[in-house]
Amino acid sequence: MKIKHSKFRNTGLIYELLVKQVAADTLNNKDSAAIPILKKFFNKKSGLTKELNLYEVISRNTSISQSKAEAVLSTITEVSRRLNYKSLKKQKYDLISEIKKHYNVDEFFAMPIRDYKSYAALYCLLEAQNNFDLVDPQYLIDNKTTILEHLTSQKQNKAKVKDTIIEEYSKFDKDLKLLTFKILLEKFNDKYKNLLPEQKFILKEFITSVDSNKRLSKLVNEQVDNIKSTLHELVLEVKDEVVKIKIYEVIKNIKTLNNTQKVTDTHLINLMQYYDLIKELKSI
Repeated sequence: MKIKHSKFRNTGLIYELLVKQVAADTLNNKDSAAIPILKKFFNKKSGLTKELNLYEVISRNTSISQSKAEAVLSTITEVSRRLNYKSLKKQKYDLISEIKKHYNVDEFFAMPIRDYKSYAALYCLLEAQNNFDLVDPQYLIDNKTTILEHLTSQKQNKAKVKDTIIEEYSKFDKDLKLLTFKILLEKFNDKYKNLLPEQKFILKEFITSVDSNKRLSKLVNEQVDNIKSTLHELVLEVKDEVVKIKIYEVIKNIKTLNNTQKVTDTHLINLMQYYDLIKELKSI
């Protein structure tokens, strides 16, 4: 999955355009409708102002060291997780509606913005960070690279950027989050496109439920039941007796979890491998 950049929801971009509109209206000796819009939607208590602050950190920092750039971006993404995205979505809708009352939106969004590329990259990165669906890891790498190049004014090594993303996710859970994103990042181009729907679902759930062992246990047990049921059906079609015996042995060794067991990376790997077996049997 890729996150498409939306000019209509990019808070940093909209704010810069409103400021430019004030200047344009003033030069044309017009009372600027952009001024009351700014006062209404970007007051101190507004969620839009809180998100705007993240974009302004990007615009204010250039030609800084690599370590500082990494720290800046890490802080931005961490703060973004505390924002109320449901409320922000409503505020952005109301903001665009207000702009449409006074300006032609095509002309409004046609005004050039100096930091457009980095603003667009930050929007996509923040959306991806706060999205429960699986996002193309290469997309995360590309957007983070763009922002780091803006902050440092230096060309970035994408392999190193990939490593920092893995390291960043390892902070959330060493056993699950790190492993899951290693799988996504390192195997995406070669394998992800060919995963079964069940495998994609498992990966997504392991990411979004990483802090809930209860939810993960339920997921594992549900998948185990489904895998055993599917294998019991498929083994009936197998003609080779040796293969048949091996499959029955696999079925016998697939166990559900009890209430005290902690879900680990081994459970994730096992589930993925069981579905690989199912995939192989279906292709025979």
